[in-house]
This record gives sequence, C-alpha cells and structure tokens, in this order.
Amino acid sequence: MIQEVEVFDCWGIDFVGPLSPSFNNEYILMAVDYVSKWMEAAACPKNDASTVIKFLKKQIFTRFGVPRVLISDRGSHFCNDQLAKVLKHYEVKDKVASLITHKQMAKRKKDWSQKLDDALWAYRTAMKTLVGLSPFQLVYGKASHLLMELEHRAYWALKFLNFDPSMSAEKRKRQLLKLEEMRHHAYDYSKSYKEKVKFYHDKKLVKKVFHPGQQVLLFNSRFKLFAGKLKSKWSGTFTIKDVKQHGAVELIDPSFDDPQRSWVVNGQRLKHYLGGEVERLSTSVELVDPWA
Repeated sequence: MIQEVEVFDCWGIDFVGPLSPSFNNEYILMAVDYVSKWMEAAACPKNDASTVIKFLKKQIFTRFGVPRVLISDRGSHFCNDQLAKVLKHYEVKDKVASLITHKQMAKRKKDWSQKLDDALWAYRTAMKTLVGLSPFQLVYGKASHLLMELEHRAYWALKFLNFDPSMSAEKRKRQLLKLEEMRHHAYDYSKSYKEKVKFYHDKKLVKKVFHPGQQVLLFNSRFKLFAGKLKSKWSGTFTIKDVKQHGAVELIDPSFDDPQRSWVVNGQRLKHYLGGEVERLSTSVELVDPWA
C-alpha cells in the first residue's frame, strides 16, 4: 500500500445527485485532494464517463498535475473502458473506496448550480479540524484575504512591498520552507485526528454476523426534512444473498418480480429480523362491586 503524503498526489472523486434541475444540471461531480482537502466541483447534466474524463482533464490534470492515485466507488461512470484508457495513458492508478454510503440530498433551490463557486470558496477558506488549517493555506502557504480585508489592507500591503530582487528571492525561499513545514504539521495533525476518530468510532461498532438466507431489516438513511416522528426508519424485510469482504452484504427483495435483482449495502446498516409470533403474557383481574 502506497502512503500518500504529497499534495495533489491522491484524489477522491464521486457524484452527488440527482438533484432538482438547475439550468439543465442535475449532478455535482466532486473531487477532493486527500492531503490538503482542496476541493474541485462542477455542475453537470448527467453522470457518465465522458463527463468524468472532461472534468479530470480540465479541472485536475491541467491545473494540479497528473495524480498518482484516483479513488472512487467504482460505479459505472468510473468503472468503464473509456475512463480506464485515459487513466492508463496518464499512468494514474485507480483504487476503490469500500463501503461508500450514498445519501440522497433534499431538494434545493433551482439556482444551486450558479452558487457552486461561492460554496467552493467558502469551503477552501474555512479551517478544517482534520488538518488544523484551511485548504487554501495548505496549497498557497498563506491565509486567504476576504473582500473586507482587501478593502482595508490595500494601503497596508503597499507599504510592505519589497522591490529588491535579492531580498525578494530570499523571502520567497523562507515562504517555501514555511509552507513545507505547514504541510508536514498538517499531515501529523491529520494522522493523530484520524486515530482518535477511529478509536471512538470502533467503540460504538457492534459486531454483526450475517449468513446467506437470513432475513434482515435495512436502516433508511435518506435525509427527510419533515420525517414522521413515529415512522420506522427500518425497511424490509430483505433476504441476504451473499456476505462479502469488509462487512458488505448483498441483499435481495422477495417482493421484486426479478428474484436475481440484488444490491450491496454496508452491514452496519442491517439488523436481524426476528419474525414469527411473539408469546405474550396476560393477566385478568375480576372486579367485585362492593355495593352489590
């Protein structure tokens, strides 16, 4: 396994959607650098291989260089001959992120595609707990100046301009050394943070053992703004077709017309279905009228 520590060496990519149509766009294609957490995103009308290839060439390869690893969930838009040829040509390794949980987003306003750039700017300039810095700081080595800061600091910045080439070169070297130090600090901070998250996450996990043929209930993780308070969040029952590696479980729905139709889910979203009649104890009390 390759330990990725360089900025822009390893990207994770995935689609979000379908969303409510916005200027003929129904999906958001997102890519996140695993080290700096820098995000690129684009609104697109469909989620196919040609859209992914165009996004990679325009948003990633020509701006940040060719990455060493591209991580996806290996959906049909990422697992195809067309994209495989492009990745092979650029010598990019394709890896699988196991057990990605897809969530449906609630419907938003129809102008979401026009506000995507503003959302990206806010994300890039916000401090991330995982690394202790903002993605902008990790990439450029300085904090981003917001609009209000630019207005009040323009004269302040002019007073500190240095037009001496030798001094400017020396200052630039110090900035690059500081940037490298910041990235190493962010990597160590991120590693420590992930270990803490994993520790508390594993404490809450309950080991579940499933076997083919068992009946189970599936937790419905779709976000609903006004879900009924008394409505059960467990769907089913479903039958286990196969138990795969890393906790993935393949399910089939007995109510489907096609008995071979199946899908794979995270085993942590399942619980055993205890069917059958439940024996209940009852007690009868005879009341006597004292005035009779």
